Amino acid sequence: MKFLTREVKIGMAGIAALALLFIGINFLKGINLFKASNYYYVAFKNAKELAQSSPVYADGYNIGIVRNIIYDYTQPGNVLVEIQVDNDLRIPKGSTAELSAQMLGGCTLNLLLANNPRERYEPGDTIRGNDSTGLMEKAGAMIPQIEEVIGKVDTLLTSLNRLAADPNLPVILNNAQQITENLNRTSVQLDRLMNKDVPQMTAKFNKIGDNVILLTENLNKLDLANTLNKVDQTLNDVKRTTAKLNSKDNSLGLLLNDDGLYTNLNLTLGSANNLLEDLKEHPKRYVHFSLFGRKDK
Repeated sequence: MKFLTREVKIGMAGIAALALLFIGINFLKGINLFKASNYYYVAFKNAKELAQSSPVYADGYNIGIVRNIIYDYTQPGNVLVEIQVDNDLRIPKGSTAELSAQMLGGCTLNLLLANNPRERYEPGDTIRGNDSTGLMEKAGAMIPQIEEVIGKVDTLLTSLNRLAADPNLPVILNNAQQITENLNRTSVQLDRLMNKDVPQMTAKFNKIGDNVILLTENLNKLDLANTLNKVDQTLNDVKRTTAKLNSKDNSLGLLLNDDGLYTNLNLTLGSANNLLEDLKEHPKRYVHFSLFGRKDK
């Protein structure tokens, strides 16, 4: 009887040791055998180095672990991840999951809970997984762009070095300084023009405008119709006078249009001129005067 009791004790100790070993191993894996939990499945196209016992997060809080990762050999490119979450967690319908790569390697699984208080997944259901791009993948995708930017920066630095080594650079800078000084002087002159000359010109323009308005008002007061009629009448009188001057039925017209009269007048003027010259040369022929009544021959 004592021998049987000893064997029973050894057996019980072995079973207890195995139980403790099993509990310890699961504890190290993050599995709490004494806490009620539910199991769900998440379908991914790529596991992205996700490992068993990896934590499962929802809104940044650890709500479970990854229990198993199953590769679907019948449909290559599909991975089924079994997760264990707290029994109190209710996963609404429409929720999804995504994998997030870590900086130092590894991967975590994040549940993106939907806002659906009426419907929820039942334990054992499959949740859709999103093949989102993690931080490392985004950084890897940016490397070609960064290399391109670095190449452009290197080209820019080379151009700047070549420009700095150009012996004409001081001349260019001196010209730029002179241009800046000229612009400053022009700005000062323009400011003076805007502050002094432009107001004076504006005042003169305003005065001219007032004069034009006054002239317009005076013109409006004039009887333009009567004035134009008088001008028209005057022009008609001028036309009639001109017609009479061109006509030969009057003395003035004959005087202006008779060539014979013009010729006779020229002859008469010529004779008078000759008479005056002869008078100047021989005045005694035409003037007889003596104090004693004597007449010179």
